[in-house]
Amino acid sequence: MNIVIFSESGKSKISELLELDDEVELREFSADELENYKQYNPSLLILDLDLTKIREFCAVRKLECSVLIPSPIIPEDLTVRALTYDYITTPINQTELNVRAKALLKTYETKKNLVKSAICDELTGLYNRRYLHHRLDAEISRSKRYGTPVSCLLIDIDYFKIVNDMYGYEWGDILLKKIAKMLSALVRKEDVLTRYGDEEFIVILPETTEAQARIFAERFRTDVEKMEFIPANEEERHPITVSGGISSFPSEEDIEEDSNTLIRYAEHALYNAKQNGKNKIVEFSKMNLGS
Repeated sequence: MNIVIFSESGKSKISELLELDDEVELREFSADELENYKQYNPSLLILDLDLTKIREFCAVRKLECSVLIPSPIIPEDLTVRALTYDYITTPINQTELNVRAKALLKTYETKKNLVKSAICDELTGLYNRRYLHHRLDAEISRSKRYGTPVSCLLIDIDYFKIVNDMYGYEWGDILLKKIAKMLSALVRKEDVLTRYGDEEFIVILPETTEAQARIFAERFRTDVEKMEFIPANEEERHPITVSGGISSFPSEEDIEEDSNTLIRYAEHALYNAKQNGKNKIVEFSKMNLGS
């Protein structure tokens, strides 16, 4: 967690009064750096500034962190749109400061964990289906607005049920986490990686054509094919492969502009990959809808 203090000089007396745990990092900046606050990823933002400057700063922003404002009086006319916020009267009492700072950090961490649990898969830590549709719709809208492509890659672990049946669900979970870790290492910062089903994953690839998505998918497929997966009490690796289906927007197939359709077409492509021997990547084609 990060505490970031902004003061006029860049060195606030508040930093000398804070008693921090080892996992909390403290950084200080001058008021001139206030516009760049996001890049410091604060958990708690302490604004040791003139109230006029704080009013200007808070009036036009929604802050996704906790905020603590030192002030000789509680400013009733100050609107703060933040995850949570509090005031501390000056001159500052050290004990009160640390109690309030720790409470704000705890609130931030609790709310962050609640948000994460709502949009992330518990086993793999990847985003879940709820978040997937929200982001895919946003990427399709951006694609339409700026004329950039977006691709959807659906990946399925071949014969996953056999792994569960032969070695138990514990080893099935180990495999899922291993696949998730391998995918996480390949995706870019702007990509969105989600766990879509029991053994299925979807990667949203913004600004990526169908051909570029296939290159990504083939690289991952071959990496998995060579992967070491040796369950307990086994002398040799258990062969693991994946199949994948790709759909893209815009497309020569004239795909409708919504996340449900793009995913459905990726599912059709994956079905064809499975029907044609598994361990392969297939792009969506309306010609294959009935196959």
